[in-house]
Amino acid sequence: MRTRIFALIAGLVMAGPVFAGVEALSTQDATSGLREALVTGAQYAVESLGKQDGFFGNGKVKIPLPESAQKVEKLLRQFGMSKQADELILTINRAAEAAVPEAKTLLVDSVRKMSVQDAKGILMGGQDSATKYFKRTTSDQIRGRFLPIVKKATAKVQLAQKYDEYAGKGAKFGLIKKEDAHLDDYVTQKALDGLFVMIAEQEAKIRQNPAEAATSLLKKVFGAIK
Repeated sequence: MRTRIFALIAGLVMAGPVFAGVEALSTQDATSGLREALVTGAQYAVESLGKQDGFFGNGKVKIPLPESAQKVEKLLRQFGMSKQADELILTINRAAEAAVPEAKTLLVDSVRKMSVQDAKGILMGGQDSATKYFKRTTSDQIRGRFLPIVKKATAKVQLAQKYDEYAGKGAKFGLIKKEDAHLDDYVTQKALDGLFVMIAEQEAKIRQNPAEAATSLLKKVFGAIK
C-alpha cells in the first residue's frame, strides 16, 4: 500500500501521464487523489492567512498602501502622524485576514466540481496549473465574499473614508490610479492576490519535492486509503 501511495503522489505532482501509463492507478484514483491534494493545499493557504498577522506578519503578502498613495503616507509621517499611518496599514491587513476564511468553502466546492478533463489539464499542465484552475473558477465569487467584510473592517477607521475622499479627487486629475481610488476595492484585490500566492507556493512545494510532501502534507490526505 505504501508503494501504491508513493506512486500516486509521484504521478499527481510531477504531472506525468497518470491517466495513460500507470497501471496501478485508475482514472478515478488519480482524480480523487488530485482533488484531495488540492483541497488540502487550499485549506492550508486559507488557514495560514486567515488569522492574526496572516497578512500583516508575512512579508510575501503584507498589504501596503496603494503605490500612488504612498506619498500621502510620507506626508503623514513627516507631520507627526505616523501612528495614524500605521493604524491604516494595520487595518487594511486585518481586513484581509478577516476576509480570507470566506474563500475556504468556495475553493473546496471548486475542487469537488472538477471534471476529469480539468484534472487532466492540471496534471499535464504547467507548474502553476492548479493555481490557475482556482483563479479561473473562484476569483469572482471570492471577491464578492471578501468585499463586504473588508468594508466593515475599514469602516472602523475614519482615515479609510478620508483616503477615499482624497483618492477620488486625485484620480480625477490623474494623480492616483483609478483602481487605487477606493481603498476597499484595493484591499479586496490584494487579499485575493495574497491567497493565490500562498496556493501557488503550496503547489510549487509539492511539485518540486513530492517525496517530502508525502511524509508531511500529503501523508494526511492519503492515510484514509489504508
